[in-house]
Amino acid sequence: QLQPVESGGGLVQPGGSLRLSCTVSGFTLSYYAIGWFRQAPGKEREGVSCISSSGGNTNYVDSVKGRFTISRDNRKNTIYLQMNSLKPEDTAVYYCAIVRTTNQDLCLMKTDSGYKYWGQGTQVTVSS
Repeated sequence: QLQPVESGGGLVQPGGSLRLSCTVSGFTLSYYAIGWFRQAPGKEREGVSCISSSGGNTNYVDSVKGRFTISRDNRKNTIYLQMNSLKPEDTAVYYCAIVRTTNQDLCLMKTDSGYKYWGQGTQVTVSS
């Protein structure tokens, strides 16, 4: 039961920035595609961003395009979500998920896309 562990959440004012991290122990991360998801109070979980195992393919939900950037550092077994120009509507619990794949271009943001390993989540609150 190896589980990704998210960190970096917290309270930030609108317009501020946070960088979330997702660390995976015991896996060779270069074999895995990764997704970031979030769930706001009273809303369904949604895909925020994804990155392929090669790092060459990324995608973002429309509401965060131009503000969020996903990246990965396989040597550190860590995935990042840089969040800039944060808005109150970004408030949510953010989760990372990974799935082993031989498709180096795989990049999926659907909750039911087959991600096998999920983190416990980290709270992001954007408020003045």
